[in-house]
Amino acid sequence: MKRISAFIYSVISYFTFIGTFLYLVFFLGDMLVPKTVNSGDGAAALTAVLINLGLIGLFGVQHTVMARKSFKDRWTQIIPNPIERSTYVLFSSLAVIILMLFWQPLPGVIWDVETGWASMLLEWGFWLGWTIVFLSTWMIDHFNLFGLKQTWNYMKHHEMDHPGFMEPGFYKYVRHPLMTGFLIAFWSTPEMSTGHLIFSAGMTLYILVGVYFEEKAMMKRFGDKYGDYRERVPKFFPFFRKSEA
Repeated sequence: MKRISAFIYSVISYFTFIGTFLYLVFFLGDMLVPKTVNSGDGAAALTAVLINLGLIGLFGVQHTVMARKSFKDRWTQIIPNPIERSTYVLFSSLAVIILMLFWQPLPGVIWDVETGWASMLLEWGFWLGWTIVFLSTWMIDHFNLFGLKQTWNYMKHHEMDHPGFMEPGFYKYVRHPLMTGFLIAFWSTPEMSTGHLIFSAGMTLYILVGVYFEEKAMMKRFGDKYGDYRERVPKFFPFFRKSEA
């Protein structure tokens, strides 16, 4: 029963993430959902900025700390190891939900692209970014990334394999295609509001910091193999290896 409960928990965590992810797409795209990055009256400008930065900081701390091996080693003394990843996914989803729920819109337009082809290009870039994010998860084992594989193997009494270093799909061309997709999606908009700018800039800073720590962990885990990969493959965008390494 414990093993079945663990799998059910991971399924709930997974679909919580899927719902949160889809809402985030429309939240940032300022469409279809009741609360978006630009909707609502919001607080006074300085208060709104501080609240928004605090929300981004809360997400960044949760996402970074819970991903660290030192935290995982302590955390799995409290919770069963097979649900560690699902718990991380669930807490990350909750952090994003809190961010969107309490986000304060800020008026003012940073840019407004009215030229037809340029506006369309930015709209396509928005959807391209999210598509890259989604496809990248499948290239590195989608169900393992979001914790379902771990609890499935646990329920079936299968040993959990630990995949070695791989360079599948997009990973042949950039080291962090997931983050590339997020960066493209965050910044691709024909009309950039002040609130949207704070969101994009704050999350970009988090990505840069998060990737720094992730690469340190990858070097520790894979050693020279990852070091060679860093030399050959750029971080975020193809053809920019030297400036991004």
